Amino acid sequence: MKILVLGSGGREHAIAWALAKSPRTEALFVAPGNGGTDGIALAAGGTSQNVDLDPMDAEAVRAFAQDNGVGLVVIGAEAPLVAGVADVLREAGLKVYGPNATEAQLEGSKDHAKRFMDDNAIPTAAYATFTDADAALAYVREQGAPIVIKADGLAAGKGVVVAETLADAEDAVRACFDGAFGEAGAKVVIEECMRGPECSMLSFVTGGKSFPMAPSQDHKRAYDGDMGPNTGGMGVYSPVPIVTEDEMARMEAIMQQAAAAVPEYRGTLYGGFMLTPAGPKIVEFNVRFGDPETQVVLPRLASDLVDVMEAVADGRAEDVSMEWSDEWAVCVVLASEGYPGVYEKGRVILGVEDAETMPGITVFHAGTARNEEGELVTAGGRVLNVVAQAPTFEEARNRAYEACNAIQFEGKQLRRDIGLKALIGRSSWE
Repeated sequence: MKILVLGSGGREHAIAWALAKSPRTEALFVAPGNGGTDGIALAAGGTSQNVDLDPMDAEAVRAFAQDNGVGLVVIGAEAPLVAGVADVLREAGLKVYGPNATEAQLEGSKDHAKRFMDDNAIPTAAYATFTDADAALAYVREQGAPIVIKADGLAAGKGVVVAETLADAEDAVRACFDGAFGEAGAKVVIEECMRGPECSMLSFVTGGKSFPMAPSQDHKRAYDGDMGPNTGGMGVYSPVPIVTEDEMARMEAIMQQAAAAVPEYRGTLYGGFMLTPAGPKIVEFNVRFGDPETQVVLPRLASDLVDVMEAVADGRAEDVSMEWSDEWAVCVVLASEGYPGVYEKGRVILGVEDAETMPGITVFHAGTARNEEGELVTAGGRVLNVVAQAPTFEEARNRAYEACNAIQFEGKQLRRDIGLKALIGRSSWE
């Protein structure tokens, strides 16, 4: 089968890497891809190749897929899904992994998602939605801090502020309505601040059924000690040792509640959970694989990803089955200095090949490219995802940081505490 993956981040590299392991993958295209997705060796022979296509240009994607005999299109990022790229491709008779535009509003609009949760008795934080700054500010002052301010639309993972003080909350509200997140901030969702560890559960969803993947735990803040601004994710690990059997069962049940409410959904549904004293509650839904969660979840998948994705895309819930490795996986993100704010691009990266010779190490590229001299250079905020697998959590974590030390580029930024709380235990969140 010929497969086209749309996207350019670490998530798409991980998806392409997993698809390349299948003997069914005859050809693999990644559009537009990055410095790591071009040339992945395929189990069936040959290598992957990057394609100069804009994932948001549905007609261009359709034409390429039809002209090249693509049997499955995998849409990696949320923006094309919200824009309806999957709809255009399906109407043209192509097989697509990813929900339609209406279903993608679960991520495209936080207000829509909250109303969906209310309608389907899915536990979540209390909230209110505003289109007027003065009304939003009055509500914040009435509720007090801590409180959570969210731009309603897509903001690349940066439209959420957990405000610990009233002043921070007011500033966040003003930033949204003053255009800091463009149209995404024209509507603002204000939520109660839930407390507890966060945990992600991704599910393959098709035919109204949820097939949960291994859980993972991301680190959103930019700096050690969970300090600094929110990012797209600075590190992650799987499985999650602090999750109890009861919490796992409840999360799986919540994901099934959601799947049953969207019977035509065909793709990944991501449940972001808060493990509160009252039980797991949904923080947010995403309509695609998480980034960087994918980078630790898919390496633990022992089943053929092509088989799973094709069954999901076809709506064949009865044919979805998965096996998982018992190994631990830890991912540390290497970012550009200044991320998630302003950062430089074009800095030469050294040591990736050396890192990948270390036991259990895979390096997924995110913001990388090749310059005119063929050198690997930085091309984004999150640059590389260094993933380590090992029989124990501590060994995987140590391997990941050893590999991080082997990779060098000017302004390399990383957190040194990924997974420390999990090693300490549940009390570290109290």
